[in-house]
Amino acid sequence: MEATALERLRALLAASSEAHRPVARMDLPMKLDHLVSAAAVALLKPAAVLVPIIRRDHGHTVLLTKRAEHLRQHKGQISFPGGRRDDGDPTYAHAALREAHEEVGLPPAAVQVLGYLDDYPTFTGYRITPVVGYVETAFEPSTDPGEVAEAFELPLSHLTGDNRFERKAMERGGLSLPFLQLEYGGHTIWGATAAILWDLRRQLVGP
Repeated sequence: MEATALERLRALLAASSEAHRPVARMDLPMKLDHLVSAAAVALLKPAAVLVPIIRRDHGHTVLLTKRAEHLRQHKGQISFPGGRRDDGDPTYAHAALREAHEEVGLPPAAVQVLGYLDDYPTFTGYRITPVVGYVETAFEPSTDPGEVAEAFELPLSHLTGDNRFERKAMERGGLSLPFLQLEYGGHTIWGATAAILWDLRRQLVGP
């Protein structure tokens, strides 16, 4: 199953590029449709995350991190390695690989970039470009404590098996804002990270 799913993923992402970045469809209330309009998205700060699929003896995994508790934004939340695209980053892939190297010690040369999932706009003012990478070589994370409290791996089988995603909602300014949530190993994955994982699942197993 995993081999077939990865072949499907490779084929689908081969058609993706940095030149044309579609924005993920967000299940927002009608009153908030303007937040994902082309004009609004154009004002968001560019960011990139690496979605690292790692080959292990027991099967494939997806590497995730828990953000350090002392960070100003999103402290303690589960995320992918990544961050804002700097002026010195020639591409989104370069930004994602640079951040992954800084945060978890993943050498850029060890990552085969497969392509890109749809961009995801956040309410904190970023447009996140998810860069999917494949890691075949032996790798053990070495985290930067200034940014990362913990690195762990989500089995791909947990993502592609029975649908474990839950639909939740939070109240903001009198509106009910929907989001996805996934539980694994005592970790609660939600927000942009869960949405990107849902998109990855969709690419792996189909609608």
